[in-house]
Amino acid sequence: MKEDMIMHISFDGIGHMSVTFPAGTCDEGQLCKLDTEGKASACAAGDKFCGVAEVVKGGLAAVQLHGFATVSYTGTAPNMGWAALSADGNGGVKIDTAGNNYLVVAVDTAAKTCVIEL
Repeated sequence: MKEDMIMHISFDGIGHMSVTFPAGTCDEGQLCKLDTEGKASACAAGDKFCGVAEVVKGGLAAVQLHGFATVSYTGTAPNMGWAALSADGNGGVKIDTAGNNYLVVAVDTAAKTCVIEL
């Protein structure tokens, strides 16, 4: 492909859906799960996650449940394509055969981030 034909690829906003939940222990920008009281809460290492906390304010959390999201990862970088992932306990993801499968469409090894479809 000629260099002048290369386009910047962006997944921002595609299929994006956020839902507001009562806020538990989650922080903005981190993966979260729903606790037993239905609050958006931080994930422990190995937890399955429901989405990414986008805004946490006034006792509420806007959580992205669908669409493409950029998340941090620890350990080995996930491969492009389908990858089994779970929470890493630090707000990001890690490769985990017991985790759910997510489509990984971009990986930035320098920034230790990846773009996944929730």
